[in-house]
Amino acid sequence: MSSTPLALFVGLPNPVLSDDGFALFRETNPLGLFVGRRNQREPAQTKRLIERFREAVGRDDAPVFTDQEGGRVQHLDAGPWPLFRSFGQFAELARRDFELGKRALRLSSQAMGAMMTELGLSSGCSPVLDLVFETTSAVIGARSFGPDPDVIAALGREVVDGLLETGNMPVMKHIPGHGRATLDSHKERPVVDASRETLIATDFKPFVALKDTPWAMVAHVVYSAYDGELPASVSPIMHDVIRNDLGYDGMLISDCIFMESLSGTLPERVSQVLDAGFDIALHSHGDVRETEAAARAARPLTDAALKRIAAGKARLGNLKVDVRAAHRQVEDMFASASVS
Repeated sequence: MSSTPLALFVGLPNPVLSDDGFALFRETNPLGLFVGRRNQREPAQTKRLIERFREAVGRDDAPVFTDQEGGRVQHLDAGPWPLFRSFGQFAELARRDFELGKRALRLSSQAMGAMMTELGLSSGCSPVLDLVFETTSAVIGARSFGPDPDVIAALGREVVDGLLETGNMPVMKHIPGHGRATLDSHKERPVVDASRETLIATDFKPFVALKDTPWAMVAHVVYSAYDGELPASVSPIMHDVIRNDLGYDGMLISDCIFMESLSGTLPERVSQVLDAGFDIALHSHGDVRETEAAARAARPLTDAALKRIAAGKARLGNLKVDVRAAHRQVEDMFASASVS
């Protein structure tokens, strides 16, 4: 096993790590694991799965991510875990009372972050900073804070800071913006034809405002004003736009390479992401055979990526939160503003 992890996140088909999977991860040393709803049944099982992955790669701090935004995208939605509200609902509260909305979102983010940190989960891949319009694909919907980039930036800040305070890594997505896409990048290749001037003034703006966020997930969306062929996640041009025009110097991980916006075999998709200059390819599905093929196509993390990872870790706090009490307090805030 190489001492430097591969620039790859892997996934699992089941709630347990098989012996074959354990052996593969021990041999290949992927940086991290992505666990979905299918992998998480209850706290003890989730903790054991995470521990077993970290045992396989020989790193107690190996990152383990999930999708935990709130609303319809929360993979901790079984067993004893509380259910959290969507960002769209927090935006509605903020429209009634902006300061109350921010306080409620900060507290909810702290509760969610503390819950994940206690389980051993490193991140819930949140917040979503995409704008939403009448034409936006339903894949975004209530995951967004709305159409106003300044409001998105202000509310997104509460999520980023709340998560960091509890030792959970924020990952802003989907940089540089999925909101103008009218197609679902899980199923098709969206093309955004807005001008550079429009994108800079709108979609890019929340990501620039929160460019100190340690991690960001890159969209599988074509921005024709910059690159008329390739989705951002596999485009060297868009890599340079994110790094230079948006000024983002944190970790850049692709959205899941299984999504149909990309083309080619899974190993080819891993290579495309890394060849474009991004730090990590996300391979969040797959069986042992597919994961092995993806791992063979990956390469060790760069020195720059290792430094970015260390810089992000240095910002994690250790705030302790009574998750259920905080969750109840958030619900009381919604009730006080008569928001259902």
